[in-house]
Amino acid sequence: MYSHILVATDGSDFSQRGVDHGLALASVHGSRVTILHVTEIFPVYAARPEFENVSVVETMALYRRAGKEFAGQVLAAAAAAAKARGVACETVHVDQMRPAEAIVEVARDKGCDLIVMTSHGASHGRRGHDRAFLGSQAVEVLVTSPVPVLVVR
Repeated sequence: MYSHILVATDGSDFSQRGVDHGLALASVHGSRVTILHVTEIFPVYAARPEFENVSVVETMALYRRAGKEFAGQVLAAAAAAAKARGVACETVHVDQMRPAEAIVEVARDKGCDLIVMTSHGASHGRRGHDRAFLGSQAVEVLVTSPVPVLVVR
């Protein structure tokens, strides 16, 4: 049914549900998978200990380096999970982009016919989930993507 599935992950334990679900679908349907991690645009307001007493330029470089390292770890773990399930996958890291835009763009560019992602409000009960979901990246992807989206709770 699905020949190419895009699985979006942010590396959290919660988003691992989406990865697991996307890989399970891919193994059932014999689909290829693209696993995507996005490092968001540099937050000027970042207040992290490693960014203290350094210039904005140095802070941006630290942020990008940390994002690239983290994405590498996340994508390596997801690729290993795909390999364990016998699912053909590629990994993509997009740096310095809004996640919803990156998800829709990569899905379109790769010719994906399904996007699998999580909504981070799901662990807060139904009411908390509804409130968190309304402003989530998942809603933005649902509204802007021409590709069907499966939001995993």
